[in-house]
Amino acid sequence: MFKPQDRYERRRRRTRYALKIAGGGRMRLSVFRSGKHIYGQIVDDAQGRTLAAASSLDKSLREDLKTGADREAAKRVGLALAERAKAAGVEAVVFDRGGYRYHGRVKALADGAREGGLSF
Repeated sequence: MFKPQDRYERRRRRTRYALKIAGGGRMRLSVFRSGKHIYGQIVDDAQGRTLAAASSLDKSLREDLKTGADREAAKRVGLALAERAKAAGVEAVVFDRGGYRYHGRVKALADGAREGGLSF
């Protein structure tokens, strides 16, 4: 019997492997969701570098948000991440949802990033 953390890790590895196969060398938009905040970053796996990052802990976002753990915060993080990615010269990415379902805050971050101009 697998523990919940083990199941999460298996989903995360399976998703990452599928992205590596289908990604075609594009950068990866990785999402981490905690109980209180949400984080997103654009990662270049070939060089092992983070090109852009945003989270609900950023000072510019924290002032406007009521909490960092709702869909509105996730959408704002997605918009900020798209803006920073465009400044770094990234237009197209693959969306790495990690082991999370594409639902709720994870979906809101993706929608915000698309609205900000990233394509995936």
